[in-house]
Amino acid sequence: MGDESKVGSETHESLRVEESLEEEIQKALVHELTDVDIERAQLLLGIDTPRRSQELFTEATPDAIRNWALGTGDDNPLYVDPSYGTGTRWGSQIGPGTLVGFIKSPMLGDPVPEEIKKQTKGLFRGVHVFVSGGTWDWYRPLYPGDRLMAFAGAESLEVKESEFAGRSVIQVRRDVMINQRGEVVGVYRILTVSTERKKSRSKGKYAEIEPAHYTDEDYERIDSIYAQEGPRGAAKRYWEDVQLGDEIGSMVKGPLTVTDIHVFHMGGYGMVPYGLRTGRLAYKNRQRIKPFYIKNEYGIYDVAQRLHWDSEWAKGIGNPMAYDYGVMRQSWFYHHVSDWAGDDACILRLEDSIRKFNYIGDTQFLSGKITGKREDLGRRIVDIELHMVNQRGTETAFGAATVALPSREAGLPAYPPVPLELELQAVQMFARHNELAEQRRQSPQNSHRTGRFD
Repeated sequence: MGDESKVGSETHESLRVEESLEEEIQKALVHELTDVDIERAQLLLGIDTPRRSQELFTEATPDAIRNWALGTGDDNPLYVDPSYGTGTRWGSQIGPGTLVGFIKSPMLGDPVPEEIKKQTKGLFRGVHVFVSGGTWDWYRPLYPGDRLMAFAGAESLEVKESEFAGRSVIQVRRDVMINQRGEVVGVYRILTVSTERKKSRSKGKYAEIEPAHYTDEDYERIDSIYAQEGPRGAAKRYWEDVQLGDEIGSMVKGPLTVTDIHVFHMGGYGMVPYGLRTGRLAYKNRQRIKPFYIKNEYGIYDVAQRLHWDSEWAKGIGNPMAYDYGVMRQSWFYHHVSDWAGDDACILRLEDSIRKFNYIGDTQFLSGKITGKREDLGRRIVDIELHMVNQRGTETAFGAATVALPSREAGLPAYPPVPLELELQAVQMFARHNELAEQRRQSPQNSHRTGRFD
């Protein structure tokens, strides 16, 4: 294999795999982050277009809300029991805030200008992309029956040198979610890191990490935290009773298993943009995005995404074991804050940074404390600092939340108004969607089209 053999021989012992799989890994390692791709990607900055993908759930049905919550380990009756919500301030079951980013129907609208589309086709193909953090802003609750669409665009692009993979491209994409009335429900800014698979593997930054092992005493510690967890529910947490420096209580997640990853998929995550498919649909998807499919040790084509449950393939990009999704830990942060805040609170904002991998077998211990207390436009607000530390004592993620709490003086909190510029943009995008949808309805040859599944 010439130079490829040399690359394989330099691989750290813990990252080596069977020879048959090594050959496929070497094929997948040829893709590079090029200066040309970086320059082309900058052409997309500031251009918002409709998201034409279709998530597993296109409507926030009671089941979709329940399954998302359960998929993140959250059994709050406000989310999982439709009958419970009727007795709350919301008058209904509502969805966890993070679900807003993953209920999606195809949205119609004007595409990227043709010239830019030609220049940006196939950007960063075959490199590894992972979620490294994000920011969520919410403007109203997600109700059963809501059908969400989104428009999105790249906000920033930065090139950095990382310890894990050398040169990497840091991008922030803004997704604006609107409901069936064109109202902005939330905004999700996703920070992704694109890296070269070969460099992350050759550097072997995490090669020395050993798989987790647990004793009965370890489980006693974990189970004692699980035993005291639970949603605050109907008991109001008044703003006046919260003080700076207060802890928000402990939460634990793990030990992480492959089952946890699959349950998260069942809750609705991970089906786009590349697509988890089976049978003929997998064949068609493989023709569409061939670099996404890499043979396993049995010579069978499978998705590159399997590094979240297949440790042998995870070694191909420099990790000794399979690991979770960044969005999973974002949802855990939300769960932690939601349990503490209670039914009557409004979680307005969540921002987070995913700093280390959460490997199969790892356990995450969540903590938080109040760092701010203020009034804003009549709302009584607290700021919360959040941390996630694994069983090795390593902080894997941190974040911050902004929560509006009930007040004895001001009463129940409300969500903030949508910024005017964003609201006007949503109005225009929604009107264009409806215009094109009507044209499609009147066009017999397009009557069978319901959107793309990518």
